[in-house]
Amino acid sequence: MNIPVRIEPWAGAPAAVEYRWDEDTDILTAHVSGTAGGRSLSVDVEGSDGSWLILDVSDERIRGLEVAVWPTVQKRSDLRPPAEMESARVKVGRVEAVGAINAVEVDTPVAAESDRTERTIHFRLGPGRQVRTVRIARDMLLDIDSRDRLAGVWLLDVPPFPMHP
Repeated sequence: MNIPVRIEPWAGAPAAVEYRWDEDTDILTAHVSGTAGGRSLSVDVEGSDGSWLILDVSDERIRGLEVAVWPTVQKRSDLRPPAEMESARVKVGRVEAVGAINAVEVDTPVAAESDRTERTIHFRLGPGRQVRTVRIARDMLLDIDSRDRLAGVWLLDVPPFPMHP
């Protein structure tokens, strides 16, 4: 599992996250407000169980996430994001990309856990390891390992899946 990132200081209020459920496919999309334009890159994370997470990256910054195929979600009543974290700008890649790369695919174990109400969802990418958590938007957090690689994604205040009448 190797999605390198660079962490930069960030001042100001965190941007909102807009969620959208596709009722027909169970796809959840999370989009960070105010992040549009620029060079786009799709980072596709394929879990060994067939799950798919797609990171939408623009100008090296994560501007959204799509859960295209859900991994098995473990419910935990005690799931909470870390109490202390820094807000940061996180750039994907070690240095600015050279050329016109539009997509990157990474194969790694993906684990998902949620609180009982499924309002907080945590995706762990790759093997378990020591991480620090940074806030990149009001309701989106990233776990970064000691080698500055993406190790997880937290989605907070996720709206409930729409129920059919």
